[in-house]
Amino acid sequence: MATDITLQMLAKMIDHSLLHPTLTDAGVIAGCKLAKLYDVATACVKPYSAAAAAAILRDSEVGVCSVIGFPHGNSKTSIKIAETEDAIQDGATEIDMVVNIGKVLGGNWKEVSREIQSINECTISGGAILKVIFENDYLGDEEIIQLCRVCSDYAVAFVKTSTGYGFMRQPNGMYSYAGATDHHLALMRQHCSPQVQIKAAGGVRSLDDLLRVRAFGVTRIGATATASILDEARQRGYA
Repeated sequence: MATDITLQMLAKMIDHSLLHPTLTDAGVIAGCKLAKLYDVATACVKPYSAAAAAAILRDSEVGVCSVIGFPHGNSKTSIKIAETEDAIQDGATEIDMVVNIGKVLGGNWKEVSREIQSINECTISGGAILKVIFENDYLGDEEIIQLCRVCSDYAVAFVKTSTGYGFMRQPNGMYSYAGATDHHLALMRQHCSPQVQIKAAGGVRSLDDLLRVRAFGVTRIGATATASILDEARQRGYA
């Protein structure tokens, strides 16, 4: 155990993820209360839940993160901007926006860059910060590197590996995703400017997973296993 890492430091690395399509209003409320209890960085919610999350978390140090263009990034930029403005008005302090994956794969960097710049400016003007979700399972290294450069050019607060819903068809016909791989985390840290932070999402399910991605320079994760991660940290002597 690294003695310079505290339980609070680990908790403040976590965006507690409340994004599954089947999550009910009761589930969102319970999840926000759990986020508050464990004093994590944020509760990460779908846009319609931002106001409810803000009400629950108002008297805490836990922020509200809203996803935008989620999970496939296909909305028009104007719609993503409207979603961003609406989420911030409802109390979101952080915005996780999915890039237009098709534009990235098609090499239309002018439009990709313009969208990231516009949404980053909108987010900052509302007093919030932006995390740009790449969905690395769909991308090659060159696309990831170029996205890192674009986000660095505009001083985006975070780049993020995945939505957790970027399922790829496998040879057996089933769908799965890799999420935050060590290779991609190292690549993102190498090609982002130092002020751009890295968020790992997808597959970070244990304390050891959290500590592993932290070693790659990750400062935030998206997790549904928040309670088990932090309970294990406490049991292992983090205080």
